Amino acid sequence: MKIDLPGTQPAADSTGPAPGTGPAPCPGTGPAAATDAAAGAAPRRGRPRSEAAEQAIFAAVERLMEDGSGLAELSVERIAAAAGVGKATIYRRWPNKEALLVDVIDRLEQPPPPLVGPTYRDDLIALVEYMRRRGLIKRSRWVVKSALGQMGAWPELKATYHERVIKPRRELLRTIVRRGVAEGELRSDVDVELLCELVLGPILLRSVLWDDSPLDDPDLARTMVDTVLQGIGTRPRPEPSDRP
Repeated sequence: MKIDLPGTQPAADSTGPAPGTGPAPCPGTGPAAATDAAAGAAPRRGRPRSEAAEQAIFAAVERLMEDGSGLAELSVERIAAAAGVGKATIYRRWPNKEALLVDVIDRLEQPPPPLVGPTYRDDLIALVEYMRRRGLIKRSRWVVKSALGQMGAWPELKATYHERVIKPRRELLRTIVRRGVAEGELRSDVDVELLCELVLGPILLRSVLWDDSPLDDPDLARTMVDTVLQGIGTRPRPEPSDRP
């Protein structure tokens, strides 16, 4: 994708022989072939220009937020000026400011874990562990905490964040739970949404609502998942004897 950053354009290739020099050599032959092949095989250095522009834009938003700018105060003009790019560079990548800010916020967090198993329980633990680490990042990085906190007062941004970030994560959890049901490990008579809430509810409560609760236990995810899977009730009481 073309961006409006300083750069050079490759020179145009010649399409035929110069006047009076005879036919052009066949492609892939002649003394220059080996040199051309070597040049083609040489690895490129540095980032592609499009990636460099995106990194500059992301970094500019983070700097502006660290300097105290609220999400609603950030304009495309300010972001472009701070990043050293034109507004067109931003609009070629994002349809509006909300979409850009969602990508910035999502980038500040860790990506969700891949489903590698080998069991549905392992994937549940990995997802809860991801949420635990996300909670720690939110507590340790002011920019993340500020950005997530401001979304509640900005319906457009909150809706975009939910569609682009939250919804895929919820579907990831549904996939894991459905796998457990299909394998006969989870109850099939319980609604899938309720099963998802029972699994993810404890870590969300601790990392979002009760943000002073401890999250530094590396075994917390396993403990939470196993506690839910095993149930929190006591063992069934023995039936009373029919004897008088």
